[in-house]
Parts: sequence; C-alpha cells; structure tokens
Amino acid sequence: MITFLSYFTAILALVFIFQLMNIYQLASELKGENTGIANDRDNRSQGLGMLLFMPAFFIFLLTLIFIYKDKMLPQAASDVGKEADRLMNFNWVIIFIVFFITEALLFYFANRYKKGKDNSKAYYFPHQDKLELIWTIVPSIVLAVIIIYGLSLWGKMTGKPDKDAIVIQLYAKQFDFTARYSGHDNILGKTDYKLIDDATNPLGMDTTDAKGWDDIIVKGELHVPVNHQIDFKCNARDVMHGMYMPYFREQINCVPGITTDMHFIPTITTAQMRKDTHDTAFDYMLLCNRVCGAGHYNMQMKIVVDSPEEYYEWLAKQKTFRSNVAAK
Repeated sequence: MITFLSYFTAILALVFIFQLMNIYQLASELKGENTGIANDRDNRSQGLGMLLFMPAFFIFLLTLIFIYKDKMLPQAASDVGKEADRLMNFNWVIIFIVFFITEALLFYFANRYKKGKDNSKAYYFPHQDKLELIWTIVPSIVLAVIIIYGLSLWGKMTGKPDKDAIVIQLYAKQFDFTARYSGHDNILGKTDYKLIDDATNPLGMDTTDAKGWDDIIVKGELHVPVNHQIDFKCNARDVMHGMYMPYFREQINCVPGITTDMHFIPTITTAQMRKDTHDTAFDYMLLCNRVCGAGHYNMQMKIVVDSPEEYYEWLAKQKTFRSNVAAK
C-alpha cells in the first residue's frame, strides 16, 4: 500500500508540474510574449535558479552519502582488505575534490556568464598551451599515484606468499567450488585432467604422487584459521569463473589450463563477525562473479574463519585423499 501511495504521489506531482507549465505558457501568450525566445528575465531567473540549486544539490548528495554509508562495502576481514579500503577511500577523496570544484564552477558560470541587457559574451579562446599543459600533467600525476598504489596492493595479494602459508587449491566448475587442502606436507599433489572422474576423482589427482596422498578434498564449506596467511591456487575445469570473497576484498579469475594465485590473512573469525554484525546467521561466502552459465547464480561456497584450535580440530576430522581412495 505504501509503495502504491508513493507512486501515486509521484505521478500527481508530475501532473501538477505539467499543468503549471501550461498555465505559465498561456499567461505568457496572453501578455503577447514569445515563449520560444529567452528574454533577460528568463536569463536572470535561470542563472539565479542554478545558484540556488547548487547548494541544494550538494546537500542532497551529502545526505545520501551519510544515510547509505553503511550500505556500501562491508567490514573488511583481511589484512589486504583493510588496505584495499584505504585505496578505495583515497580514490573517493580525489573524486569528491574534483567533483565539488567542477560542479561548483559549472553552476557559478551558468549565472556569471548569462546573457545580459548589454548583449555581452564570455571571452572565448580556442587554445592555450598553459591550460593544456596543466590539465594534462596534473591528472597524469594523480593517475600515476593511483596506479602505483594499486599495483603495490595487487603485488601483496598475488606476490610470493609467506613460507608458512597454508596452501589450498580452489577448483571451479559449472556450478560449484571444490577446495583441496595440501595436508601435513603443505604441498599439493599433482593432477591431470585426463584422470578426472566425477564419481571417484573429480579433480584428476595423480594417485602415484605420494605428495597428494595427505591432501584433503572438501565441498560446500571451506575452513581457514584466523591470523594465518592462506595461499589459494585457483583452477577451472570448463569456463572462466570468478573467485570473489567480498569481505576479504579478494577477487581473481579461475581460468582453464592455468593456475592463478592469491593470498591473504583472515583477521576476523566468523563468530566475531556475527557479534559485530548482530547477525547470528552470518557467513563469509565465496562467490562466482563471472557469468559462467545457467546455474551461475547458485555457485557459491561458505567460508568459516575459525580460531587456530578450532581449525586444526576440524582439519583432523577430514579424510585424506589416500583414505578416500582406499575406501572406494
């Protein structure tokens, strides 16, 4: 009912404005004025209207930002996530500075250089080397700073991981994710696509490679310890998938035929985030953000950030690849 009333009120407002414009036009015609040609009064009213609209527009924009600031990015829950937020905020500062200066000048010029009774015009010049130099060099410097900052952060996400980082393979296919833990040796066993069997060997693991015997394969739920670096090795079987973890500010493509790497340190456990968000049902999620087919919308995996004790307790309960093969 509220939605209907909102739409109805909006329609009535539009009809009112339309009728008001018709009345204004009829009144002008009765006075013998040509409504198709702007006169001095029109120019003054338009210029004044721009000046009055400028603060109203800025106040409206800032109000929306204040109201919806909590609806933007969720709380960052990783080391690189916090730095990614700093990079984002740095970009916003630059954007807002440029936006408010240019928009203020736009509204001011609309009034300052309106056509007056003396028929004066603003000075027009087609070219000036000094201005061209300024608005080429200044944006170039700003963009260079942003790019270097971004590349530095990207290097932290995809560069060489810590020696004690836990190695986990994330294997994507239509339409699910599978995680493979590297076991006690922290080394993933070899795989070959020719060995893939959805019933017995979905990742195509080489059973002759002893380094893979202690690997642990899980589906549906991924567990990681807090405050310990996780090194993800990402692969895809069929098409390109996107490995997207919004709370950790991590995203990288899973591409068939190659391995892509990224790593981060989770900093907030699932239990703590549930307290912070006042949401007892909260879960971190791994999502696919590439349109990979008809079931793309359902391609996700729950991520549980445990305390170290909880993580190793959970890991000890999982069956290794060797024990699974022996059972079959």
